[in-house]
Amino acid sequence: MPLLLSATLSQPLFFPSSTSHHIIINKPQPPLIRPSHSLNNLVPFPFSSPTPTLYAPSLRILFAPKSASINGVSIHNNPEPSSSTQLNATAAAQFLHTLRKWIQFLPSILPGGKWWDLSDDDVQVQVLAQPVTVWRALHKMWHLVSRDRWVIFAAFTALIFAAVSEISIPHFMTASIFSAQKADVTVFHRNVRLLVLMCAISGICSGIRGCCFGIANMMLVKRMRETLYSSLLLQDISFFDTETVGDLTSRLGADCQQVSRVIGNDINLILRNFLQGTGSLIYLLTLSWPLGLSTLLICSILAAVMLRYGKYQKKSARLVQEVTASANEVAQETLSLIRTVRVYGTEEEEVGRYKSWLEKLADISLRQSAAYGFWNFSFNTLYHSTQVIAVLFGGISILAGHITAEKLTKFILYSEWLIFSTWWVGDNISNLMQSVGASEKVFHLMDLASSSQFITRGVKLQSLTGQIEFLNVSFHYPSRPTVSVVQLVNFVVHPSEVVAIVGLSGSGKSTLVNLLLRLYEPTNGQILIDGIPLKNLDVEWWREKIGYVGQEPKLFRMDISSNIRYGCTREVKQEDVEWAAKQAYAHDFISALPNGYETLVDDDLLSGGQKQRIAIARAILRDPKILILDEATSALDAESEHNVKGVLRSVRSDSRSRRSVIVIAHRLSTIQAADRIVVMDGGHVVENGSHRELLLKDGLYARLTRKQADAVA
Repeated sequence: MPLLLSATLSQPLFFPSSTSHHIIINKPQPPLIRPSHSLNNLVPFPFSSPTPTLYAPSLRILFAPKSASINGVSIHNNPEPSSSTQLNATAAAQFLHTLRKWIQFLPSILPGGKWWDLSDDDVQVQVLAQPVTVWRALHKMWHLVSRDRWVIFAAFTALIFAAVSEISIPHFMTASIFSAQKADVTVFHRNVRLLVLMCAISGICSGIRGCCFGIANMMLVKRMRETLYSSLLLQDISFFDTETVGDLTSRLGADCQQVSRVIGNDINLILRNFLQGTGSLIYLLTLSWPLGLSTLLICSILAAVMLRYGKYQKKSARLVQEVTASANEVAQETLSLIRTVRVYGTEEEEVGRYKSWLEKLADISLRQSAAYGFWNFSFNTLYHSTQVIAVLFGGISILAGHITAEKLTKFILYSEWLIFSTWWVGDNISNLMQSVGASEKVFHLMDLASSSQFITRGVKLQSLTGQIEFLNVSFHYPSRPTVSVVQLVNFVVHPSEVVAIVGLSGSGKSTLVNLLLRLYEPTNGQILIDGIPLKNLDVEWWREKIGYVGQEPKLFRMDISSNIRYGCTREVKQEDVEWAAKQAYAHDFISALPNGYETLVDDDLLSGGQKQRIAIARAILRDPKILILDEATSALDAESEHNVKGVLRSVRSDSRSRRSVIVIAHRLSTIQAADRIVVMDGGHVVENGSHRELLLKDGLYARLTRKQADAVA
């Protein structure tokens, strides 16, 4: 049927009233779609038609009547007989195209097809230098539980007794039934007593086995998390420049829990079913070796399928862990920045980002489920084949008088036990492969070498005056080896001197602080402390002598008093805590809180300025010889900043608080309180002197000062 098109135009369409216009569409056109939502929301069908689809939001499809008149304009619809035939031909072409797509797709889902390929290209997976094998994973776990191996030995002993007693139950059960049928009372009572004994041993030993393996499982996951957490905390700071918090917490949580199943569940059930299967096979061969060999052949086929399935599950489990970690990373990042997300209205984008990882996870899980279905199909087919063979050949043997009905019954029971033991071994090996796949990144992180700072012990000075000298120091971050952050930096901080470091953003100011804290090591040059190279000093001793306050200080979820005490190795009294708070001008607002110094720190409880004052109090309480304030006054109001400047002034006058101070700041009022100012630009020290001297030079510092004064004005 021809179609009448109605167009939404910016201007109305007029025809001369003296003329009658006929708009006739004789050739069928592809359908024009008017979407109700954005085109970005349309998801194409995997086997879509080759006919191109025209998305036209301003067009509508109208079935035209035979004739119509609009404002004197006549519009006629003249149907043509050939239109129906052409539409049928188009529909047939679309059907054939879809059919070809399905024909091409179906072979890919057969065993070995492309659909089963779990390519690492879809997910960014870190390739480890030494892949984790099953034996290496078991060796690592055995080492982790080395202090409590008696639990493992007790569990294995109970497992052996339970397996032997359980495998004997079908024999005594069948013997009891047939002895009762023969009216042999003595044999019947003996078999029943042995059956009860085997059941009791099985129940008691199974309980002991489950308890001991549960304890071993708990110890394994506890020590695995302890070891992993300790390993992470002892890494170089550059390690955390490349790893994300979401990924690491996923390893500590879900991955360690997955690996912990190995001893408590996988090894437990594998050994149990292996012992029972071995006992069943020996019994079957003693009953009838031809039937026993036929059952063994079927179990061998089942084992081959099992090994292939286990390898597939190991790879899929590794991908699942990687995708799950990436999804957790997105969720953690979004939730931690929820205020930014809400202000910019990017909720849908973040949901889409999280959803994309969930779709990848669902895609891998779909293949896992399909593989599991194929494994179950193989098992059931081979299991019923065993039953058919046992009944067929066993029945023939009974008719020939080669075996008795009692032996055939025992054979059927033990053949089923052998098949199910093989199935359970395969299923648990598959779970073991998944656990080993999940353990690869965990064991890789556990095996990382600790930072050399924690391995080598350096020099501890008897006394520290606080003189700091940067001597031709250059540095680039390990994640950006081609970009030099600081180059050939030279300046000296004298004992009890307040030095301010200023410069544009990205000039290398905070990098110098990171080098002084030994979070990174200089690429070239060295830093001298009282004339001794910093890298030769004991890092723990050195950091005890430093008080550091960053631009965005982080407080722990504990009470304020504990936050101020944090990191202080000496015994601290409450009076000392309050003295440090007063020095940081934090005592008044802390005392005004409902619980005072016992108030639990929460993100919404304290302002940024209050957090910074608590952090300054924490640094002062350590009584450091060197105090570093990295934009520590950026979140303070004018009054609080004036008070904190009093801390800097007290360095000169109070003998208790005399120390070298390095201040990184942008505010002119804070900079003026310094004895000397170091000006940096592009990683170089370009000026060095007092506030008055630098203004007279009329260099970069003078320009920055004028710009800030103009901005304030």
